Amino acid sequence: MVNILAVLRAPSALMCPKFLRAGMVVSLLAALAACQNSPPVQEMSDARQAIAVARDAGAESHAAAELGQAIELLELAERELGAQDYVRARRNALQAKSKALEARKLSETEKQFP
Repeated sequence: MVNILAVLRAPSALMCPKFLRAGMVVSLLAALAACQNSPPVQEMSDARQAIAVARDAGAESHAAAELGQAIELLELAERELGAQDYVRARRNALQAKSKALEARKLSETEKQFP
């Protein structure tokens, strides 16, 4: 008969730091892969909101080029979303947000220092 207390007290091979690190790396990679394979809903929403804020700040007249680039990037992201190319859609949505924020900043600067 096996002594249960002896088994419970013995260090488990699964608790070895080497196995724990490997398990954590695998879990992290799986989580990252899941993020890349899901639709970039939040990124798309953030880009739309940033474009709306840039428009409200007057970017259509003070930073039209940057606002136009943001809109084009968002439209491209929407097409890629429709094609289920989530990696490219996410990247272009993030770039659209960045361009919209740049347009807002330029517009506000232009209004302060005409």
